Amino acid sequence: METYFFYFLENMALIIAMMYLGLKAREYVVPTIANSRKAPLLNGFLMGVLAFVIMYNPLIHEGMRVDLREAPLYFIAFVGGWLPGIVALIIPAIYRVMMEGPTVLQGISQGILLPVLIGSLFHDWKNYRPPYALVSIKRMMLGFMVFEVIKSVWMAWSTPATASMAIIMALMGAIGVLAMGWILNDTHRNIIRWKALEHDSTHDALTGLPNLRFFHEQVRELKYRGVPMAIVMMDVDHFKNYNDTHGHPAGDCVLRSIGRLMEEIARPEDVIARYGGEEFILCFTGVSTEQQAFELADGLRERIENYEFYGADKQPGGRLTVSLGAAISATEQPLDVLIEQADRALYQSKKSGRNKVSVASIKTGAELKTRQQVNA
Repeated sequence: METYFFYFLENMALIIAMMYLGLKAREYVVPTIANSRKAPLLNGFLMGVLAFVIMYNPLIHEGMRVDLREAPLYFIAFVGGWLPGIVALIIPAIYRVMMEGPTVLQGISQGILLPVLIGSLFHDWKNYRPPYALVSIKRMMLGFMVFEVIKSVWMAWSTPATASMAIIMALMGAIGVLAMGWILNDTHRNIIRWKALEHDSTHDALTGLPNLRFFHEQVRELKYRGVPMAIVMMDVDHFKNYNDTHGHPAGDCVLRSIGRLMEEIARPEDVIARYGGEEFILCFTGVSTEQQAFELADGLRERIENYEFYGADKQPGGRLTVSLGAAISATEQPLDVLIEQADRALYQSKKSGRNKVSVASIKTGAELKTRQQVNA
């Protein structure tokens, strides 16, 4: 009895150690894999390797190879479902066939196939949210209890295993699965909290857009790489009138809607952000001419003008509009200077009647105020 206890204790320690190291490796060494379609296959493969390592030096009881291989196999099937479970069972199943012995079929069916089957049946498809899903400890342990009851009865009927051996295996296996669940949940909660803090530190709470600090970091990196760009400042026309008429909650909805419209028109390398109040800032990449800058900014202006905002008919002109000012980046030009030029162009749009786009001239620094003037 003592031999069984300490052997299973070693198995359990191996399970916990490799689980912890595997999660840390995923977090720091290959973080991108966690979000890829290959993640279930990789997770299943790693759990299959863990089961193989556990099986490599088994306890022999009357020709029967005894270990806790079922713990990682059940766990991966419970957490990820059928696909990683099937992947996980391949290596231990092949290895068990190679080891031969009088209980090969029982070892494969009871210690490899059955835990994957039961784990998959108890997998919570409705609440599964990869890559950082949290597992229900209660549901997980209920499923493992069902597995152990079936396995223990089957073992007592078809193998030389004793009742005391089956009880110790079930107890140690349950502790191993429980520890894996706790480690997974703690690790995923920490990652979720860290990502939430990181997002909150770089994004505006109201609109969900990047904040100005994040915008500066991203655009300075683009300028360092020599990416041609235009900076566009945008301001909501008569926004105080809108807030006074409909209230600040409605005004907040307008700002969130404008943020979504900006996200829809932004291209992969473009950078957008909330500048503050009712002002927004954009960096259009791949722009080297005033005409390109104007067309991109004017496309956004038209999109916002045509959007059906609540209460827009109470605004001057019967619609909610924005004014924009753009400036083209020149070589070695500081970002602050570029933003200042775009801000002056925005002021020109406001001064000339609003709902317009002005582009600072690359050569003279003067502003081009309307579409007709740019095309002239």
